[in-house]
Amino acid sequence: MDFVPLIDAIGEPAVAVLGGAVLGLVFGIAAQRSGFCTRAAVIHATRDGNLRSLAVWAAGFATAIFLVQLAIFSGNLSTVETRFFSTAQSLSGALIGGLLFGVGMALARGCVSRLTVLAASGNMRAIFSLIVMTFVGWATYAGVLIPARDAVATLYSTASIGSNEVLAQLGAGRSGGVMIGAVLLAAALGLATLARASIGRVIGGAAVGIAVAGGWLFTYELSSQVFDPIAIESLSYIRPYASTLMLALGRTETVGMDQGLLIGTLAGAAVAAIASREFRIATFAEPGVPSIWRYAIGAALMGFGGILAVGCTVGAGLTGGSVLAVSSLIALCAMAFGAAVTDRVVDAAPKTAN
Repeated sequence: MDFVPLIDAIGEPAVAVLGGAVLGLVFGIAAQRSGFCTRAAVIHATRDGNLRSLAVWAAGFATAIFLVQLAIFSGNLSTVETRFFSTAQSLSGALIGGLLFGVGMALARGCVSRLTVLAASGNMRAIFSLIVMTFVGWATYAGVLIPARDAVATLYSTASIGSNEVLAQLGAGRSGGVMIGAVLLAAALGLATLARASIGRVIGGAAVGIAVAGGWLFTYELSSQVFDPIAIESLSYIRPYASTLMLALGRTETVGMDQGLLIGTLAGAAVAAIASREFRIATFAEPGVPSIWRYAIGAALMGFGGILAVGCTVGAGLTGGSVLAVSSLIALCAMAFGAAVTDRVVDAAPKTAN
């Protein structure tokens, strides 16, 4: 797609923001209507065997992998110069950061993208959690927690295994990625049928995957048309909050897709919530709601763990997963495991009387 006329009209940063806003709008609407949530997918499946949320999540995950791998195979996208493959990635950061993030999203009752959707739907608990997560994420990304982050991240990296690419580890060609995506897509459809998941929700989950693929294609095309090169990337939610805080504090003057993504997601989720009459102010004062400290601890763990794992369940799980990055898939599995164990210990375990 030719972005040059638009760049000439409004400038490079504005085009990046606009593209991010469009992608965020799609994600926000699709995630709100489908209930797309990694935490729900994991906990519902492991706690009571309900596979509907997992089917919705799997539709998004498989769609993202299939479309991105197809784009790479057809020559419409190259990920060689992306952060996932241009430098060694931390496997210790992916594992430990992923575990901490998983614990955090179980405690805060939602990952970063889900909390963003809930915040746009009137949930004050989500807003509080996002504020805590943002400050801890910023401290980990560019502040006082950098030494702690680096201490973990430098323990073990993909330099030790030769490549961060699953296909390279398997000795498979580019067509192998398309085949993996096709198999996962078929499995996701089978899971949706088995779980008797709502067709509308499954389509919404697939739309989330389409937004991820769209993010890769948008930044790839834009990077070849702008004067100042931009990173080829796709959707993530923990980094945009940290970078937006840096912008607000005057630490950087650069605006781009991150800010547009947040604006679009919040707007899309809010519109979808209002249109479906699901917009509702939810506070900590409601019966049965856990302590504010639980949310604060969970959000802090997500802020540190997400930056350490180089992404949240969307940034690492779907964006990194769609390019079949080893570190991202390890982080995703660690997040799921951390959430499942935490739910078992904190919420699902029977309470004994004192």
